[in-house]
Amino acid sequence: MKEYVPETYKLGKAQKTGMKTVRVLQVLGGTSLGGAESRVMDSYRHMDRNRIQFDFAVHTREKGFFDEEIERLGGHIYRFPRFRVINWPAYRRAWKDFFREHPGYRAVHGHMTSTASIYLPIAKKSGVPLTIAHARSAGVDPGLKGKLTRFLRRNLGKKADMCLTCSQLAGEAVFGKKMWDEGRVKTVPNAIDAPAFAYDEKIRERMRRSLSIPEDAFVIGHVGRFGHMKNHLFLLDVFAAVNKKLPGTRLLLVGEGGLMEQVKEKAAALGVLEQVIFTGNQGKVSDYYQAMDFFVFPSLFEGLPGSVIEAQACGLRCLISDSVTPEVLITELAEAKPLSMGAGDWAENVLLRKDYRREQMAQAVREAGFDVSDQVKLLEEIYL
Repeated sequence: MKEYVPETYKLGKAQKTGMKTVRVLQVLGGTSLGGAESRVMDSYRHMDRNRIQFDFAVHTREKGFFDEEIERLGGHIYRFPRFRVINWPAYRRAWKDFFREHPGYRAVHGHMTSTASIYLPIAKKSGVPLTIAHARSAGVDPGLKGKLTRFLRRNLGKKADMCLTCSQLAGEAVFGKKMWDEGRVKTVPNAIDAPAFAYDEKIRERMRRSLSIPEDAFVIGHVGRFGHMKNHLFLLDVFAAVNKKLPGTRLLLVGEGGLMEQVKEKAAALGVLEQVIFTGNQGKVSDYYQAMDFFVFPSLFEGLPGSVIEAQACGLRCLISDSVTPEVLITELAEAKPLSMGAGDWAENVLLRKDYRREQMAQAVREAGFDVSDQVKLLEEIYL
């Protein structure tokens, strides 16, 4: 195997001049529009970057959605090989080389917990004062990949200076119930820029016109990556059942992912493909919530999905799986039901609750502690 050498960048102005800007390395799979990436970027935008600056270590050679913004805000992006077990020695060597070539980080914040047990101890031995493991999911992918993730996470709590989580379920899943019960895991909610999602009738009208949605059409919405955990196939069954009783209903799906083609195939088999709108990834996702009437989120597992918080901030009624942490039920708009009820009963719940008046809920989200301004204050205390 060819040895991988991390990309290097010129030192930033703060590093050259000796200014007291603290640099924190955020470790992620990539810089796409995923949940973890979006939450980190929300914090980055609101952070006092004269005091704290982020750099990003990612595990892909592909350009990400946020790359240009990161560089514009003063951050550097470093690319590492994707961990594949057989490249374990090369992966460790890449991290050792990186910290030898890039000293001076105040903290390494690992959101990619599958390999945090490898790179966080290396960071510590390389002189990084603070290493952080951040649990963002309460489950793993099926099959061998999931088993490997669990194996790599074992004793992760003992290999980091600080353990953070977005929810109790995620904290227990990644670090273990014992650590949670002992109070050794700190919760940092997946906060959002709440005012940016405030309901706006004019934006709603504009978006529905641009998406060719009839004015009187009922629109079920979902925001998330097309992957196993999001359970899009069940969502299609719910939509088809609703559409059968309320013809003309639309399903608005925002996101991309490996299972998108499978979802399209099932939509065609159910005879509803023409009523499903696939938007792909969208930078200004707040506008798409405006076009929806009801948010349905039947995930098999989650950490703490920011999209459910965003939907409530936009005044949308939500039906979510009870597999999702109850910490997202922050307003009366959201209700959790078991997937075992079946798609038919989920559809009945949607139809029963579909008529309501959209109200401004951004302030309620802020008061519940899910606004990014509060989260930034907490992160600044941790980093400094």
